[in-house]
Amino acid sequence: MASESSFDIVSDFDMQELRNAVDQVKREILTRYDFKGVTAEITLNEEDITIVAPDKMKLKAIQDMLLQKVINRKLSPKILEMKEPELATGMTLKQITKLIKALDQETCKQITKILKEKFPKVKATIQGTTVRVTSKSRDDLQMVIAALQQEASLKVPVKFTNYR
Repeated sequence: MASESSFDIVSDFDMQELRNAVDQVKREILTRYDFKGVTAEITLNEEDITIVAPDKMKLKAIQDMLLQKVINRKLSPKILEMKEPELATGMTLKQITKLIKALDQETCKQITKILKEKFPKVKATIQGTTVRVTSKSRDDLQMVIAALQQEASLKVPVKFTNYR
């Protein structure tokens, strides 16, 4: 048996589930009465989601639909970083929602800082877009997972992979 146990902290999501959620929103836009005869659309790219709506009320309705569908598909709403709406062509509003696919350096540093403060026996190292956590005790690792799942200061969803 290995003397040290470890796992990786990453931030990713199932792109197919997000695609399904966006498709459900598209279908709902087509069937809802308040969107009849209105130019409103939502498109998914690799890096972001673009919402186009005629006014703030309809834009908010599409945002709410998207959040509901994302949650229903068991995805974290933290994967969506909504930017400020801007004016687009034809007197419409356009909002770009950035998708958070990986941990950035700032978040990795924040995670390692939290672990150093709360768990001095645990060693955390940054490896690109992941944080590797190692310890001699598996119980310590499980406490780290529980603590990070409850951590409110993290603005991105975290997943725990490669548990050994």
